[in-house]
Amino acid sequence: MALVPQVVDAVTVPVIAAGGVGDGRGLAAALTLGAAGVQMGTRFICTCECIAHGNYKEAIIKANERSTMVTGATIGHPVRCLRNPMSRDFEELERRGASDQEIIEFGTGRLRRAVVEGDVTYGSVMAGQVSGLVHDVVPAAELVRRTVAEAEAALDRLCALRAR
Repeated sequence: MALVPQVVDAVTVPVIAAGGVGDGRGLAAALTLGAAGVQMGTRFICTCECIAHGNYKEAIIKANERSTMVTGATIGHPVRCLRNPMSRDFEELERRGASDQEIIEFGTGRLRRAVVEGDVTYGSVMAGQVSGLVHDVVPAAELVRRTVAEAEAALDRLCALRAR
């Protein structure tokens, strides 16, 4: 959220805010900061239309805001994912100074393992801290309707505060 107004001030094109937006309150906040819209990656994984395995979706639903960690920073490709044995092993490789090649070989195929095969123990379950806001799997159209309604309610509350 700290970057959105800075980017809005620096460019002349519409800005799409991404990261940490999982409901209408986040949409309202981003719009208030000057964004033209939002990108909601983690939240849209838990829609009926998303091809991610049911285990992947369930792992996100069970997660909370403290269930994630970042791996891959040492090789210049940071990825936020849910904590599991694979991500902890990945973290240990980085901590002990494994070579880029060793880290890449370890990580290769791990996302597919989680998304396609449903292995949420040894696969990479990429998801953001916004996982704590995800409680169900719904059709994408319902998610959009719900998000817009929540944003409108949040903006109405903001307007009511201003009127006072």
